[in-house]
Amino acid sequence: MKILVTGAAGFIGYHTCEQLLGRGDTVVGVDNLNDYYDPSLKEARLARLRARAGFSFQRIDLADAPAMRQLFADAGIQRVIHLAAQAGVRYSLENPQTYVDSNVTGFLNVLEGCRYNGVEHLVYASTSSVYGANTHMPFTEHEPADHPLAIYGATKRANELMAHSYAHLFGLACTGLRFFTVYGPWGRPDMALFLFTRKILAGEPIQVFNHGRHQRDFTFVEDIVEGVIRACDHPATGNPAWDSDAPDPATSYAPWRIFNIGNNQPVELLHYIRVLEECLGRQAEMEMLPLQPGDVPDTWASAHDLQQAVGYQPATPVEEGVRRFVDWYRDYYRV
Repeated sequence: MKILVTGAAGFIGYHTCEQLLGRGDTVVGVDNLNDYYDPSLKEARLARLRARAGFSFQRIDLADAPAMRQLFADAGIQRVIHLAAQAGVRYSLENPQTYVDSNVTGFLNVLEGCRYNGVEHLVYASTSSVYGANTHMPFTEHEPADHPLAIYGATKRANELMAHSYAHLFGLACTGLRFFTVYGPWGRPDMALFLFTRKILAGEPIQVFNHGRHQRDFTFVEDIVEGVIRACDHPATGNPAWDSDAPDPATSYAPWRIFNIGNNQPVELLHYIRVLEECLGRQAEMEMLPLQPGDVPDTWASAHDLQQAVGYQPATPVEEGVRRFVDWYRDYYRV
């Protein structure tokens, strides 16, 4: 297939392109290569993709409507995996407009491109942050997710609702994937594992929020990407049993689905840090701090629906995943 991957120079986007190319798909990558974090890391990922047969790239900002219209008109795209977004909870506290431009306006331009150019299926990244104030664990798609705690989660919830309107109005098959904490090689420097590794190796203290007591459903990037591609291969369909008197938040009469995609096995942050210390052979100096504004205490995904629908089965324990990240980090940064 010919697949458009937005955010192709990003962490998950890069790995997704690699796997698609590895199985013989043609991939059109899009990214604006912004400086939210070190652009040289994005350029390094992109250089590896450019060396692969079947990959082409365009530098476009998703909020640039004319450029997006031209891209869809020219490229002959069959399916779209939309991973580009302004990420991060803490950054959203200071720069909310950036999130609306990228995550709302940009997503609208993706929907419009799909609508007018015969795209068969749109798979897009949502987030566990949509669950916000929810505390019933594990999080399931079949319960409401209408109380996000930061603008980042709010914009992603908006994506889910916007996608439903296009599925209803235009029959566009849309699948939203709520990512839970993703980690692994080529990761983002603003995420905990990357920050902790850099500081521990430099002999600097690490900031441990909520005194390390919160849990995250840490999911290895290759497991995530395998699920993303499986979802892409199975276009959403309407649920004939959907009941408007008792609406299921995860399905619809329209071709629209929402899935959690996580490891289904939460890990306490302090254990995650202990695993990292073992992999690095060094002990962390920890600065214990309260929970950050906008953060949720715990996340835990029920990935049962995605397992049933497409055979998704995460298989990488944190002990293996953290080791593989550390091996990549030492090699990439010559540490």
